[in-house]
Amino acid sequence: MKSKNYFSKIATAILFLFALNSNANNVEITGTSVSGNDITFNISWENSWNANVAPANWDAVWVFVKFQDCNTRLWAHTSLSTSAGDHSAASPLQVDTVADGKGVFIRRSALGGGNIPATSITLRMTGLGAGPYNFKVFGIEMVNVPQAAFEIGDGTSSGTFNSITVNATSQTSGITSATIGGGGPTVPATFPMGYNSFYCMKYEISQLQYVEFLNSLTFSQQQSRIATDPTAVAGTYVTFGANYYRNGIVIETPGNNAAIPAVFGCDATNGVINNSNDGQSIAMANLSWADLAAYLDWSALRPMTELEFEKVCRGTASRVAGEYPWGDTNINAYNNGSVLNPLQPTEVASTVLNGRCAYGVGTTSPAYGPLKVGVFATATSGRSSAGAAYYGAMEMGGNVIERTVTVANASGVAFNGTLGDGTLTAIGNANQATWPSVTTATGIGQRGGEYYSSSIYVRTSDRSTAGSTDATRYFTYGGRGVR
Repeated sequence: MKSKNYFSKIATAILFLFALNSNANNVEITGTSVSGNDITFNISWENSWNANVAPANWDAVWVFVKFQDCNTRLWAHTSLSTSAGDHSAASPLQVDTVADGKGVFIRRSALGGGNIPATSITLRMTGLGAGPYNFKVFGIEMVNVPQAAFEIGDGTSSGTFNSITVNATSQTSGITSATIGGGGPTVPATFPMGYNSFYCMKYEISQLQYVEFLNSLTFSQQQSRIATDPTAVAGTYVTFGANYYRNGIVIETPGNNAAIPAVFGCDATNGVINNSNDGQSIAMANLSWADLAAYLDWSALRPMTELEFEKVCRGTASRVAGEYPWGDTNINAYNNGSVLNPLQPTEVASTVLNGRCAYGVGTTSPAYGPLKVGVFATATSGRSSAGAAYYGAMEMGGNVIERTVTVANASGVAFNGTLGDGTLTAIGNANQATWPSVTTATGIGQRGGEYYSSSIYVRTSDRSTAGSTDATRYFTYGGRGVR
């Protein structure tokens, strides 16, 4: 899965109705225009599919729109019509609406596979008052996870669940503590267990995606979501305060007066900002739970539960003792010293082996860091050599930690699957009261291992840190969302 990540700078001085283009992981959104309440753009991405054989799913792009009031300079989430007839897509795509109108899913309309060329989409926006406004369209690649029963636990991994099947009865009646095992409380029927259909981000959040997120925030919101201050001089690295762990996000234009937000870009090579080799495709690391929650709320997604994690990895296949997310027990370690075209959209592993995974560095040296999202997938790779989970999600094991809602404690099982609404608090926090606390992170655990850890943490059913509460930023913490 090739990636075309190039940063597109947001204009900030346009005083008339204008639409901004967006590029994100493997997705290109271009040629955006607005006429009345309709926003039209071209969308393209690579290696798309819609299959009726196992895993019998499809990929899609979660598309949402933000608008900026040209007078106040503030960005807000745009509502989209929930009526399918108000939107249009040229062949080979279709637009699937969602009940809350926070975005749409764009996917193949028929069985098939391959690259999606630039295809025209028109969406109907609702609830807009008098302008003038700027608009920006965002796209996040997702994989569909169909409704189906699935197995959890593997009988081997640390802290693993009992070897049971999660089915319709589980989701409607709950799972008792004794049945699920693992030492946690009873899991209620309101908890998203993975039986019902949902979408999962195909990749972990990339540095480009986090840049685009930061560039839509106010000054005060930016202060909460970076490790430095928005007023720092141009070229300042904002994740660690230095060019560590393949971090490439820098301040391009400083903010000032505690009012004017900074503009951020990518510069992993410590030179000219926003070149194509500046790490835009690298997985975002050093995210606290509050950072991840803010990104998910802003994009109208939600956190993934640890039961959904096992569903995404294993799918409907039978459990294998000690298996990894790619469905077998092969594992081969890679790090940023063993890739070609480092920090570029074409970053790729130098050799082909089954069970390729970014794990096992075992050192905190800032010379090491996460790899490009989808780094092991090529046009000819199989599931094991690509390190792909059952439904096509990439790097569910290794690279950066997956932060999941745990069933290890009462705070975790209280989660009911509330979706983000596209809006943050004044200081840049998620505003979803039913999500685990952004202050304490109680209810949030860790699954899937990362580039630093040993292979045991990468296993699909390993729960060594499933209940490990940590609200801080850490050099291996990343994440993704679901809907």
